Amino acid sequence: MSSLFIKIIQGELPSYKIHEDELTFSFLALDQVNLGHTLIIPKKEFNSWLDVSEKIYTQIHLNSQKIGQAIKNATGCPRVGQMVAGFEVPHYHLHLIPAWSIPDLSFSKAKRYSDSEMKKIQKSILDNLNF
Repeated sequence: MSSLFIKIIQGELPSYKIHEDELTFSFLALDQVNLGHTLIIPKKEFNSWLDVSEKIYTQIHLNSQKIGQAIKNATGCPRVGQMVAGFEVPHYHLHLIPAWSIPDLSFSKAKRYSDSEMKKIQKSILDNLNF
């Protein structure tokens, strides 16, 4: 059975896409810890980051630098934190979360934003993205 993320990659479920290449897919998290919170996932399903091939893992992290810089520019945050938890969906995903302090990385802060707010931050990130 395909994970929720495979359905997003295949277009069966909607997403606010940030970037896609042959190995990875990036999109705004549905529940935003801070507005601009983005997930980067491999297109191939892996339950844990420990199982990801070196090539795909490297691509995810190369992309995370570019996407992270775009998030930083779009939000004005001083840092973009990274988090791998892996409990929500059984498909490895790297969280990129704009942060102004350590407490800004708490998943307890996650909330849903309106479609217009999500589209606005998506556009701002895309406008700052350099691939």
